[in-house]
Amino acid sequence: MSVYSMTGYSSAQHGVGAANGAAEPKLAGVAQLGLEIRSVNSRFLDLSFRLPEDLRQWEPALRELLVARLKRGKIEVRASVEAQGASSMGEPSSKLLQRLNALQDKVKVWLPQAGGLSVADVLRLAAGEQSSTRDWSEDLLPLAQTALTALLAARAREGERLASMLLEHIKQLRLLAAKAVPLVPQLVAQQRQRFMERWAEAMALGEGGALPESAQDRALTEATAFAIRIDVAEEVTRLNSHLDELERLITQGGEIGKRLDFLIQELHREANTMGSKSAALALTHISVDMKVLIEQMREQVQNIE
Repeated sequence: MSVYSMTGYSSAQHGVGAANGAAEPKLAGVAQLGLEIRSVNSRFLDLSFRLPEDLRQWEPALRELLVARLKRGKIEVRASVEAQGASSMGEPSSKLLQRLNALQDKVKVWLPQAGGLSVADVLRLAAGEQSSTRDWSEDLLPLAQTALTALLAARAREGERLASMLLEHIKQLRLLAAKAVPLVPQLVAQQRQRFMERWAEAMALGEGGALPESAQDRALTEATAFAIRIDVAEEVTRLNSHLDELERLITQGGEIGKRLDFLIQELHREANTMGSKSAALALTHISVDMKVLIEQMREQVQNIE
């Protein structure tokens, strides 16, 4: 199953023929129906529609179509109907002209100064009459299906890119964790030697002298306490466990965005703990590099469905 991004864009257009019942069959292609779908990341599925008046009644059908195939994201749907020019305008019917003339006379009775209808006004009203008589479901819903399929394909391509980036970052985090593990025994050995030297100096032992057994025990105790404080084995184990689960989810695909987000938070917690336990510059650098990679992953995971 693919990993889907919540970011995508698609559009589709369709030439619409003459309205049902038009007198002139030659008037095909009187309008261009267009549909755009824009998608960005969101915690939930948030749908918004910008439809002309002629298409508003189809909003529930469009919503049902989108909900069936999208799970998360802020989705904006825009539709438009554009006339294709004067050559494609339908001829006003006699019934419409009679109605407009009667209405104009009625208006002038009450408003004598009102201007008369222009030819452009009549053609615009005629186009509205034709649009209102069309069954837009025959054109709009198939066009929406086409645009939605294109959107899903765009989101899948972006999701594939995000998945590749995340897997590469997981690989780098594993390498950094592997570098951190051998540093701890080295630091413990160095610190133990440092404790022994300090005890020797404190007791002002001469060259070739030996430390009392109690002093050696105290040095070993201090070294042990130090080792416990800086031991990051538990953090590295948990970090690798989270990386295993991240890799499994990305390979599995599907609706994994929220689970990935939770695991990224856990990774950040382990990297912070490692940084707080750092007793050497090398471990500090590893912790900082981990945080940078994890933050980059967090930003990208926000876009995964």
